[in-house]
Amino acid sequence: RRFEYIIKNESIVFIDDYAHHPVELERFLKSVRKIYPGKIITVIFQPHLYSRTQDFAGEFAQSLNIADKVILIPIYPAREKPIEGVSSKIIFDKISVEKYLYEKGELLEKIKDIKTDILLTVGAGNIDAMVKPIKNIFVEKDPEGLI
Repeated sequence: RRFEYIIKNESIVFIDDYAHHPVELERFLKSVRKIYPGKIITVIFQPHLYSRTQDFAGEFAQSLNIADKVILIPIYPAREKPIEGVSSKIIFDKISVEKYLYEKGELLEKIKDIKTDILLTVGAGNIDAMVKPIKNIFVEKDPEGLI
C-alpha cells in the first residue's frame, strides 16, 4: 500500500497509501502535489494509534495542510485502549485548510458529491477496507474511466 493507484483517468486520480507518521504523510502529500501541480487534492486520513495521535497532532495537521481538503475519520486503535481526550478531533482542530470530520460509517455517503481532482486514502489502520467501496462510487460516475 505505497502510492497505489486505484483509479487514474481524466476525471479523477485515486491513490491509496500506508503513510501513518507525520513525516511519511508529508513526503507522500508533497510527492502528490509535485506530480499533480494545480490539481485539487483531497486526503482521507485515518490516524493510527491514540498515543501517536496525541504525540503528533500538530505535526499531522501541518502535513495534512499540504492538501486542499482533508477528511478525517476516527483513530484506528490497533493494540491500544482509548486515551481520554484523544480523538481525530485534536488533529482536525489544528488543520487550516477545508476540513471534515466523519464517522467511518458515514464516509461513503459524504464523499459521493466531493469535488476533487485527486483523492487519497491514507493510514495504517483499516482504512484499506474503504478503498474498494470508494472506488465503486467513482466507477459508477465514470464506468469507462478505469486505469
